[in-house]
Amino acid sequence: MTTPSSASAPAPASRPLRVLVVEDSEFDTRVMLNELRMGGYDPQYKRVETAEQMRAALTSQTWDVVLADYHLPEFSAPKALELLHELGLDIPFVVVSGGIGDQIAVECMRSGAHDYLMKGNLARLAPAVERELREAKVRAARAEAEQQMRESELRYRLLWETCPDAVLLMDANGYIQFANPAVESVFAYKPVELLGRNVTLLQPPELREANPLAFVEYVRSGRRQTGWAAREAIGLRKDGRRVIIEISASEMVLQGQRRYVGFIRDITERKKAEEALRAHEQEMQVAREIQRLLFPASAPQVPGFEISGASFPADAACGDYFDYLPMPAGRLGLVVADITGHGVGPALLMAETRAYLRLLTRNREKVEEILSLANRTLVEDVGNERFVTLMLAQLDPEARTLVYGSAGHPAGYVVDASGEVKATLRSTGPPLGIASSANFRASAPVPLAPGDVLLLLTDGIEETTAPDKTLYEARRALEFLRQNRSRPAAEIVRGLYDSVREFAQGDPLTDDITVLVVKVL
Repeated sequence: MTTPSSASAPAPASRPLRVLVVEDSEFDTRVMLNELRMGGYDPQYKRVETAEQMRAALTSQTWDVVLADYHLPEFSAPKALELLHELGLDIPFVVVSGGIGDQIAVECMRSGAHDYLMKGNLARLAPAVERELREAKVRAARAEAEQQMRESELRYRLLWETCPDAVLLMDANGYIQFANPAVESVFAYKPVELLGRNVTLLQPPELREANPLAFVEYVRSGRRQTGWAAREAIGLRKDGRRVIIEISASEMVLQGQRRYVGFIRDITERKKAEEALRAHEQEMQVAREIQRLLFPASAPQVPGFEISGASFPADAACGDYFDYLPMPAGRLGLVVADITGHGVGPALLMAETRAYLRLLTRNREKVEEILSLANRTLVEDVGNERFVTLMLAQLDPEARTLVYGSAGHPAGYVVDASGEVKATLRSTGPPLGIASSANFRASAPVPLAPGDVLLLLTDGIEETTAPDKTLYEARRALEFLRQNRSRPAAEIVRGLYDSVREFAQGDPLTDDITVLVVKVL
């Protein structure tokens, strides 16, 4: 851990931010607010769940941004957008949902939402809010400019000169009469080079008739219109390079003559980012689907034992893995593993590890042999970038014993009926996938008695931190187990996860969490 220097500059002051949250989960609300705090904001918020509550909030005070879940029991993001439009308010509106598809997200954007994020990946929240606040200011400046233009051409020109968007003033035939300095950053023309030239110069020749710039259609048609919604088009720079642009326009009368004003921005990079986001979401969907099919649907029913396990991902795709594997002579293999990293790559390695173990445990009894064979195969496939820590415990229900092998995995524990640690299941070999010559050994049989509880976990539990950087550590997990060992196994699994989240005080998970519990009846 790096210790900040005593001579380092003080942290910048947090920026105040008034946030209206349309969300039925206080927990999800706190996660979003914490992300904003880490992004340098000091959010003051109000959470609403119905249209009536939102209307009251919007009419009682001013808000900087609206963060809305897509689905609520009595409300939704589309309905919230309708209410916002009904009240005539232009407030940045960001959809933050746990699982909406690209089509629904695009519909939200078309309805007026400014951005959308997934609850499992909020890293873009603070930058998105900052961008939309900035763009809201631009929209406000643009609206102010349009109002001022009806009063004074000079006032208009002064405002246009400082506008971050390219601004063009055209006559009724589309000939440019004014261009602000920002046109050079978008089209590479100096403002003076565009004066007296037709606006169609700024579009590729083959598109000038088939797909003219948004306001050119109205210039040609002669129809009167006070304003047009932003539309995307292809622009042509002076150097011949094509860019994706966003155009909005207004019609006005100056000195008794009809004029058009176009506002243009280069959105090429934004479109690339949106495409990358869609690709990432598709990648995450693949990973989620892989894992949905690979995780056990339910725990096996073993006479004399109660078994439960679960994985809780830190990201959209999980790098942890657990499984129940039938083994010869009526034994049951219990697996908990952690693949380095998050996302599609670890998800695929998880699937590969699962397949090898399922194949090897069908006709092999020795834990050390299974780990050695799995390791050799993974070394050939993984390379030097990833590895797998794994605990394989072999439960013999008839003999009531446990034999295990641990490939660099965090310790597991057997706690007896009095709450004392009866056995600590420490590592018996290195992680899988590093060295093909690695040696693995199995433990001596661990006898199990009624009231014993087996706890297997991944390091996401031990390494979870509180806001003051204190670690949760294994001792807290054992203390939780002592206090709750009489509860059903499934409740212990979920309760331990909830205990870890409570310890983190709303901070997002930094690693996946997996818990497997076996109670001896």
